[in-house]
Amino acid sequence: MTCLIVTGADGLLGSAVRRAVPDDAYYLTHSEVDLTDFNSVRTAFHLLKPTRIIHTAAVVAGLGGNMIHSGEYFRNNIMLNTNVLEAARQAGVRKLISYMSTCVFPDPCAHPLKESDLHGGPPHPSNFGYAYAKRMLDVQSSAYRKEWNCRYIVAIPTNMYGPNDNFNLVEGHVIPSLIHKTYLAKINRTDLTVWGTGKPLREFIHADDIVRLSLWALNEYDEDAPIIFSSGAEISIADLVALVVRLMRFTGRVVFDSSKPDGQFRKPSDTSKLRRYCPEFQFTPIEQGLEETIAWFLAHYPRVRQ
Repeated sequence: MTCLIVTGADGLLGSAVRRAVPDDAYYLTHSEVDLTDFNSVRTAFHLLKPTRIIHTAAVVAGLGGNMIHSGEYFRNNIMLNTNVLEAARQAGVRKLISYMSTCVFPDPCAHPLKESDLHGGPPHPSNFGYAYAKRMLDVQSSAYRKEWNCRYIVAIPTNMYGPNDNFNLVEGHVIPSLIHKTYLAKINRTDLTVWGTGKPLREFIHADDIVRLSLWALNEYDEDAPIIFSSGAEISIADLVALVVRLMRFTGRVVFDSSKPDGQFRKPSDTSKLRRYCPEFQFTPIEQGLEETIAWFLAHYPRVRQ
């Protein structure tokens, strides 16, 4: 009998898995199992006897959160990742997928970002604590595969967004924070102030697309090296702001606060490996994904994560 466990079930990616696979998995939330406590994780896996795990749980935020909580994010992510992978090994889990992000790549790094460049230097200083902790997912997975033949794989999604995101104004990622800021500026009739110059370029991927790719990877992908999940399409922050403003019908003034950091200017990813495996995969267009995310936010506000 196959048992699938999804960690981080109340987060952005975990809830997207639940929408796609509502009945055939155990969904673990932080309130049920503290993943930073190894005994709790080991006990849960012993009882549930998983054969496959989608490990989405993470302590994660945008630029502001990473700069403020570098030590906290390093500590908690190292602990929960180490515990989940080790408890999975002891439970005899056959396949596990976990996730990094493109912010873990070295800065500077040759473009486009390739899976083979992952450990080629230190990450950008704005997120070094989180980035180093996430890099260890690749190291631990590879080490476990080498010594114990654990079929643990690692995906590297670009900037993820979608329903049930964290819409925190300071510590959230760019899209959910921007949606929340635009909403408040609209109802309060104030300017919309955006961090940075608007010039940096980013790649975004809808959480539902990551779920579809993850389910494929659990069945088909078995390389030791990570795989990047991205369409490869870049959009500037300024163009993203303009799109959100139009979709939310905000008519006020938009101000780019250049005294705030931009982060890395661009980090385009090499999608050749993914395209080799999944040449026909269709990604959700950014405008469609934003429409869905904005609609979800408006339907659930103020009962959103923030």
